[in-house]
Amino acid sequence: MKYALKLTAVAALACVANATLAQEVVVKIGHVAATSGPAAHLGKDNENGVRMAIDELNAKGVSIGGKKARFELLAEDDAGDPKQGTAAAQKLVDAKVNGVVGHLNSGTAIPASRIYSDAGIPQIAPSVTNPRYTAQGYKTTFRMVANDAQLGGTLGRYAVQQLKAKSIVVIDDRTAFGQGLANEFEKGAKGAGGNIVKREFTNDKATDFTAILTSVKAAKPDVIFFGGMDAVAGPMLRQMKQLGINAKFMGGDGVCTAELPKLAAGSLADNVVTCAVAGGVEASQKATMDKFRADFKKKFGSEVQIYSPYTYDATMVMADAMVKAGSADPAKYLPVLAGISHKGVTGNIAFDSKGDIKDGALTLYTYRGGQRAELAIVR
Repeated sequence: MKYALKLTAVAALACVANATLAQEVVVKIGHVAATSGPAAHLGKDNENGVRMAIDELNAKGVSIGGKKARFELLAEDDAGDPKQGTAAAQKLVDAKVNGVVGHLNSGTAIPASRIYSDAGIPQIAPSVTNPRYTAQGYKTTFRMVANDAQLGGTLGRYAVQQLKAKSIVVIDDRTAFGQGLANEFEKGAKGAGGNIVKREFTNDKATDFTAILTSVKAAKPDVIFFGGMDAVAGPMLRQMKQLGINAKFMGGDGVCTAELPKLAAGSLADNVVTCAVAGGVEASQKATMDKFRADFKKKFGSEVQIYSPYTYDATMVMADAMVKAGSADPAKYLPVLAGISHKGVTGNIAFDSKGDIKDGALTLYTYRGGQRAELAIVR
């Protein structure tokens, strides 16, 4: 009889557990970035932004369609390689994720976007700036930051109008991001009356730039623009100093990181570098961003690199759309996401008909005393 009572008790507990599970919806959020290779510090920064958002959502006990939601992170590493990027995308589709935040790089996000589109899964890219990403016409594709046409064009005009550059050399790393940004910079500089005296290219794994920089030195440029990432820009700056090249150095958000002074190994003189980040917060948003930075450092023991606030906001805006739609089903919350207005740590988030962020900001920086220093926020 006691044994029968025990069985009855177990069965009752099982019924309670099943009832609890029936009242819970599991929401899988995929994230893809280069968490290995030279850009791993940026990829991990992005991943931690998503992780922070998911932990907060679970702590709050968010409900979707009357059921408590439990958010899960499915994180993939694409190493910045397009083939690995599409493989990671397919893996997330097969896992039936409810949405994807990523990828870090334009070169992986663009081919992956077709896979997400075919599956009907919303993709919010936190740091992708190549205009082609949203120009493909996919309804599932969204971007959190201004694109290269805005960023590159602004830097090109700044080189001519503010830095008074008479002669400019442009170098890119031949990635979708680097080459696209360099092209837009060149357009902006030429449009402002600048003279591009030389165009060179390297690759995103290169460490020796002696041949390129020797040729560049002979051109006597006022400004050298590099389209690429900090892992390449750092050694390039070091070798520029060794060769006695005194030109100003410019770059986009891949260059504009907290790690750049370390990667340049002490070769970064004050006010030599001018760079821009796709994104930025106005003075009214500063306190919110400062709190995010402090909370992030407390949680992960590291400073924000660039885009973790944007991956955090991307995750939160995706969850907000699910709550407002009353469903985590991509087909049901996608239309809500497309028309959303969400107040995040980076500001107000809303998308245009292409999926681009509305009224995207850019932040111009330089470096002083081995620290990144803000110059201005422009739109």
